[in-house]
Amino acid sequence: MSAFKVAMRGTPLACRALRPTTTPVRLQSLRYASSQGGGKKQGGGAGKFLGGMAAALLGAGAFVAFWPATQKEVAKPAQARIEYEKARPRPESKEDNRDLISSQHLQVKKSWEDPGVYAWGSNEGRVAAPDLTDSAIKTPRRIKYFDGQLLRDIKLDREFGAAITEKGDLVQWGTAFSKEDPQPKPTLKGKDLTKLAISRDRILALGKNGTVYSIPVSGSDQASAAKTESSSWTSFWSSPSSASYRKIQIPSLGWGEGIADIASGLEHALILTTKGRVFSAASSTSDYPSKGQLGIPGLTWTTRPQGPYDAPHEISTLKGFNIIQVAAGDFHSLALEKAGRVFVFGDNTSGQLGFEAEREIPYVDGPIPLPFSKIYAGTAQVPRVTSIGAGGNNSFFTVEATKVASQSGQSDTSVALAPARDLGRVTADTWATGAGIYGSLGNGKWTHVTLGPTKIKPLSGLYEWDEHTKSIVPIRLARLSIGTTHAAAVMANETSVGATTTSSENDINWGADVLFWGGNEHYQLGTGKRNNVNTPMYIGPLDGGLGMNSRAVRVRSTGCRSHREPRHDLDPTARAERLAWNRGSSADASSLLFTLEHETDSEK
Repeated sequence: MSAFKVAMRGTPLACRALRPTTTPVRLQSLRYASSQGGGKKQGGGAGKFLGGMAAALLGAGAFVAFWPATQKEVAKPAQARIEYEKARPRPESKEDNRDLISSQHLQVKKSWEDPGVYAWGSNEGRVAAPDLTDSAIKTPRRIKYFDGQLLRDIKLDREFGAAITEKGDLVQWGTAFSKEDPQPKPTLKGKDLTKLAISRDRILALGKNGTVYSIPVSGSDQASAAKTESSSWTSFWSSPSSASYRKIQIPSLGWGEGIADIASGLEHALILTTKGRVFSAASSTSDYPSKGQLGIPGLTWTTRPQGPYDAPHEISTLKGFNIIQVAAGDFHSLALEKAGRVFVFGDNTSGQLGFEAEREIPYVDGPIPLPFSKIYAGTAQVPRVTSIGAGGNNSFFTVEATKVASQSGQSDTSVALAPARDLGRVTADTWATGAGIYGSLGNGKWTHVTLGPTKIKPLSGLYEWDEHTKSIVPIRLARLSIGTTHAAAVMANETSVGATTTSSENDINWGADVLFWGGNEHYQLGTGKRNNVNTPMYIGPLDGGLGMNSRAVRVRSTGCRSHREPRHDLDPTARAERLAWNRGSSADASSLLFTLEHETDSEK
């Protein structure tokens, strides 16, 4: 019989599981009986054998040990002392208590006291962090140059950034602007700029007087090109501009008609007038638009009229429609009519125009309406598109659907009738279409191509209690920002900035919610991780604050989340927070940022 079997059948072993004990376990001398009838006392040999056995058991993961009789006494381990959480000191003031119970309140206060820009994502072009050489910025980080500044607009590409200061001057940075010195630097000054749009290699800027400027991204191109003479109404002297630029001359503007908005893709631009007319033009010097995104059938580089290559052309198909908003993806365009109808044109290889892509017809070179009424057919709701957004190969639409007794043009039997109490009830929905392989559609799916608009459920059908009207109201979207592979939305949920020294110590300020989704390979979602996300989510608050108070959004669960500051008049200049990011030329172009924008009188 083996030694192991003999040992197990002989004198019982003293053993126990490892746990706190006051007396070490001792091993008695072993005696065994030979199968041949002989027998000897075994001391040291048995001790050695059991010591080896204990080691084998512990190596296999068993919590059992054996001690030989000659082992020394084991010291008693010190007993752990339990320390209880100390009581928090009582806040000295109401404001201290608000800071303690709500990180949102603290964020709002910090944004008022120290406005600035937060950026994260790809930093290969020194855009998210101009002062660092890191390839990526994983979590929100302030760009020091903009500390304490209010901005009117800001746009980022993977290799360059552009912003408009509160004074209306253009600031540029990034390696595409200057490889030697990618730090932010003012370029175009004195034009009172209000809005930006970026293409592959040029920046379009809209002045307050309605002038559209086209500026090279490269600082060397700005320096080498001839400077344009600029003059002031208050001076008889003329001086060269600080950077070379081109003026985009809009033909045949009517009396009192000006430029209301601009949008740009990689190669084309859309220009909206105050009379609801739409013009399109080339916006890049690298390639002329050739995928129908200009909205003018037959217009190509060879067929274009004589004149500048970036001369704007009116989209005649949209004449007679009062267009109130335009949006541009990489190679496609959207236009929204005041009545709520959407027109689409350009590239449709991923279904970004809202209908099934056809290999024989990869693009549409003239505006066609997108019938949302068919999408809501049979729901007893009448839809009206309220805003549009585009970026990369994606398009987004916000829709307000109103409950009716029956839809016009349909029999009552074909439509589900709404209860009388629901008549007139408005539901705010958000729809997306296009390429969603990175999760950028936000609809919970991973798809290369879509057959039509799909609803983003986390951003649709939301309601909250309105303290002012004492009623339940839909939660709409304040704005959408669409990157090449990722997107974000600012919700128009109820906000509060009325906490004062006379109100309760639990009366806190909170802002609107911001949600993110899409590609995250270069940390462009700000989570500190690289996994893509196909549904809208919150990220942690800026500057590493605590979790948000549940009052931030009444219809959602609590958790850490970023938010935007609502309008608040701390001084004569009203402030609001804007969300924007790059619309770069590749899927790697990924940066997000927050900044405070200056509100004009017309926006208050």
